[in-house]
Amino acid sequence: MTERKPTGVSFESWVDKQIRESEQRGDFSQLPGFGKPLEAMDRPYDETWWIKAKMQREGVSVLPPTLALRKEAEDTVAALPEVRTEAEVRRMLTEVNEKIDAAVRRPPPGPLLNLRPFDVEALVEEWRAAREAF
Repeated sequence: MTERKPTGVSFESWVDKQIRESEQRGDFSQLPGFGKPLEAMDRPYDETWWIKAKMQREGVSVLPPTLALRKEAEDTVAALPEVRTEAEVRRMLTEVNEKIDAAVRRPPPGPLLNLRPFDVEALVEEWRAAREAF
């Protein structure tokens, strides 16, 4: 929009008029979230809500690398019961083991890692036993 506010018209009434005309043309009806309730209305106001939302959308972590790796290891073990194939279980555990090995060789900043690579064979056996129990 390149239209300038006319002289003698209050800024508020000029903006209100533009909004009203845009609503009548349907300019807002195609926006994402149109007609949906606003998120987090039941939570207390947080001045940094937009930063946190952006970080979550971008997948950025505020945890130190060692804590992020611990969390990833926990999440991987917790996700194993839902995995359908043994190959996928092995792939997931191997990925985390490679990251743990790299962190042990060259410790990242932050608290101590306190993690050892997973025993892939033992966890695969547990996964198989859990699958057979069903």
